Amino acid sequence: MRKISIKVMKQTVYQDLIEEYENPIQHACDMKIGQVFTANGWEKPEGLCNSAWESMSPFVMTLAHGGEDIYDGWMKNKKSAMISCNDGFRPVSFLIEVLEDEV
Repeated sequence: MRKISIKVMKQTVYQDLIEEYENPIQHACDMKIGQVFTANGWEKPEGLCNSAWESMSPFVMTLAHGGEDIYDGWMKNKKSAMISCNDGFRPVSFLIEVLEDEV
């Protein structure tokens, strides 16, 4: 099984939606741009948000088990995916890639 790199690429914050709909939450998202996690197949990396993992785990599993070219040419690198978490207030985009040196 291949190891998978999960890199935090971008985070957007919709302050207007937060102010109108969200109850105050401390540490709603602790992801930092540039932060990198390594997944061993089905295991959620320590420190990775549960919500983000639920959004990306099917893609991580596919790539970890040798799958590629998800959605027929969607990504320039066939062994990668760009996935966002399902937080509607502050979505985070993650680049998921196969670590070529690891098998």
